[in-house]
Amino acid sequence: MNVEQSADTLSGIPHSTTSAVERLRLNLHGDLVVPADPAYDQARRVWNGAIDKRPAAIAFCVDADDVIKAVTFARVHRLLIAVRSGGHNVAGLSSCDDGIVIDLSRMKGMKVDLERRIARAEAGLNLGEFDKATQAYGLATTMGVNSDTGIAGLTLGGGFGKLGRKHGLTCDNLIAAEIVTADGALLRTSASDHPDLFWGLRGGGGNFGIVTAFEYQLHPVGPTLLVGSVLHRYDHARGAMKFYHEFSSRAPDELSVDAALVTTPSGDRFFNISACYVGPQEVGEQVLAPLMTFGSPIESSLVARSYLQIQSSGDALFPRGRRYYWKAQFLNDIGDDLIDALLDAYAKAPSRASLLVFQQVGGAIARVSKSDSPYANRDAHYDCFPIAIWDASADDEANMRWARELWHAVRPYSTGGVYANNLGDEGEDRVRAAYGENYARLVTLKNKFDPTNLFRLNQNIKPTI
Repeated sequence: MNVEQSADTLSGIPHSTTSAVERLRLNLHGDLVVPADPAYDQARRVWNGAIDKRPAAIAFCVDADDVIKAVTFARVHRLLIAVRSGGHNVAGLSSCDDGIVIDLSRMKGMKVDLERRIARAEAGLNLGEFDKATQAYGLATTMGVNSDTGIAGLTLGGGFGKLGRKHGLTCDNLIAAEIVTADGALLRTSASDHPDLFWGLRGGGGNFGIVTAFEYQLHPVGPTLLVGSVLHRYDHARGAMKFYHEFSSRAPDELSVDAALVTTPSGDRFFNISACYVGPQEVGEQVLAPLMTFGSPIESSLVARSYLQIQSSGDALFPRGRRYYWKAQFLNDIGDDLIDALLDAYAKAPSRASLLVFQQVGGAIARVSKSDSPYANRDAHYDCFPIAIWDASADDEANMRWARELWHAVRPYSTGGVYANNLGDEGEDRVRAAYGENYARLVTLKNKFDPTNLFRLNQNIKPTI
């Protein structure tokens, strides 16, 4: 592509900058894709099919040096930056119109130190790739519930997963990180190297730079774990939801119990409870016995599955390209009034693919001090959120409105807090709700490391200088 072609297509970049675009293309070890390139339409896609943004350029980085060059280019030419690893942000914050997408998905380096039980993972890995590499040694750390998700965004926002109640959040298991800051410096952070910045990376999102590599503490896990699942009819959902609250409230750290209101393709609605026990199978069978014997489920199973199967079991529900929207909030109790509100609101879902999810937290997560990391909602028991899933753009408003209305129906029963990784573009008040008393410390870090808010397409901490 010549410079004249660039000038016609890079609508978000000033005409005078097109020669610099070509220099960036030549200097990258990876690739730079612009709108005139045949690969552009595929390259700009993200997980959520409802997001349709047209960046002026997409830099596919293969190493930290590429990231430095892309950040420097964006800073010098005052371009909006979006950072993409797995591209799973529901609001599409990993893409942008007219600016530059710095894509890390080709940075796949992975090393496991078996003796120290530490993994060094580059930021382009997804959960499935990370889990596969660590399970080769019978090890794992807390990762999310969709194997297609990038490890970077998950870690920086906190990181829920089946192992969380036993081993803490993903960010609690982060022991070091390498980051490119707004001024183009590459820093190693840990408890002893730039400890203030390291604190901010353990839950503070992408506010302080672009992390290019993570080091995690690993734990012996698997290769199989015991999982239980029961499916209750909708007319039995009230009692099953009350049981779910009682059972999960008594759960030991080794047990993670999630639940969801679901609809089959035929239109029948159900309440599903799923549990995973991280420990000896014979002990798990005893712990899960009350779940398996409660009520009259229409389906139930109690089986040992490989950890990798468990980690990818939800993938079919959330394929790339469908349209998604959700709003989340934390709960501590599931009482009668809340159950009434949920059952009434879920029954109005315009799409049969949509869900209402309870994701259990607590356990080891709750025993970490709120000041140890930006993640402040340590005392929450459940993350609760409607997930609207549909396919046609004509149905956007109906599905998004349903999710918002359900969220508002649940709001009176919420703790007021929210998980940063489940935030969309909801404004400063909700960001503050995610970080609570840690917000002021995060602003201080933002002022130090990104005073111009170069990295602002995220759960943004606004600088004050």
